[in-house]
Amino acid sequence: MTSILPLLEQTHLAAAAVRRLSDADKQALLLRLADLVLEHQADILAANQTDLDRKDDADPKKDRLLLNPSRLEGIAASIRDVAALPCPAGQILAERTLPNGILLRKVAVPLGVVGIIYESRPNVTLDVSALCLRSGNAVALRGSSDAWHSNEALVKVIHQALREFDVPEAAVTLLPTDRALVQELLTATRYVDMIIPRGSESLIQFVRQHSLVPTIETGAGVCHTYVQEKADLKKALGIVVNAKVSRPSVCNALDTILLDEAIAPEFLTMLAPELARWNVEVFADSTSFPILKLAGYPHLQTAQAEDFGREFLDFKCSVRVVPNVDAALEHIRLFSSRHSEAIVSEDADVCQYFMETVDAAAVYANASTRFTDGGEFGLGAEIGISTQKLHARGPFALEKLVTEKWMAYGNGQVRG
Repeated sequence: MTSILPLLEQTHLAAAAVRRLSDADKQALLLRLADLVLEHQADILAANQTDLDRKDDADPKKDRLLLNPSRLEGIAASIRDVAALPCPAGQILAERTLPNGILLRKVAVPLGVVGIIYESRPNVTLDVSALCLRSGNAVALRGSSDAWHSNEALVKVIHQALREFDVPEAAVTLLPTDRALVQELLTATRYVDMIIPRGSESLIQFVRQHSLVPTIETGAGVCHTYVQEKADLKKALGIVVNAKVSRPSVCNALDTILLDEAIAPEFLTMLAPELARWNVEVFADSTSFPILKLAGYPHLQTAQAEDFGREFLDFKCSVRVVPNVDAALEHIRLFSSRHSEAIVSEDADVCQYFMETVDAAAVYANASTRFTDGGEFGLGAEIGISTQKLHARGPFALEKLVTEKWMAYGNGQVRG
């Protein structure tokens, strides 16, 4: 294919059909889609296996690519959750009658066509499509080549649901993975209303630098957990281990442990056997290294400058010991991607100070950063975690897939 503009034009035209769907039809379409995902489970898993077979078993990102019956059940449940949420489009945000008699309303309306660029996560294909359709939008999907067969099978199922509701298949368009065509998507201002990159920091930066279409940044997470000197260390141990090992390949997983020097020896001695159980490679600073070495930690490296501010996406993390909360906050200011940050402390005042001061889309006191997720936040699903500050921050979910339109109802008024 030499150009994707014809595909994008068809998606743009199909957006009108999605907007015209009644609220009940949009709900019914998603409920039917959830059923179809499970009905076509065998075909989807076979296509996914084709992609998995091309991936190195040692690659921690293989987990992102994996679909199985349990995950498909979860995705179907998420689609049903999205269907049950109120559609944000059509809501009257403000209403007033002007002195000249014109009735003025500000109404939430769909964005139009949302372009998604994402890597190795076929679940995004369904999550994004469900969110866009529920909010009255069409979507252009540009997944990665290593998930092509999975995405193709999933979009085939989505198209079946669209046909059953007389919506053009182009309302959900799977674009080719040819990198030479990405620039065309990023400059298709006539047909695409928003671009959302979801993936590595390099992908997000490329889109930021080259897109003429408005962009929402999502995906990259360099997440810290700070264990303060007044922490309940047993509680801190559970939080740190969960944030690191429960699913290390995702953006809300822990990357750096920050520890007050007053509790560093005791906590690291407690932590060592727990991380060793998961073979976590630890990049330790000059203070934490001898403590972990004395504890006999088997997977220990000396931290280099580049190990801070690094999104590991693997069973790896860095450790730094700090003198106090302000030093922890300064480290986060320098190295955070402003995704998710956490403090563990029994001092409520210190927790509140940390939470008010830290610059991040989500901040936790005495809880794991792994909760930063649209489903966990009760939003049904998400397109990604926005780390910027305009339009949306945090889980980019259904409520943010709209913009505003002013509607003025007159009776012959003219302006003098």
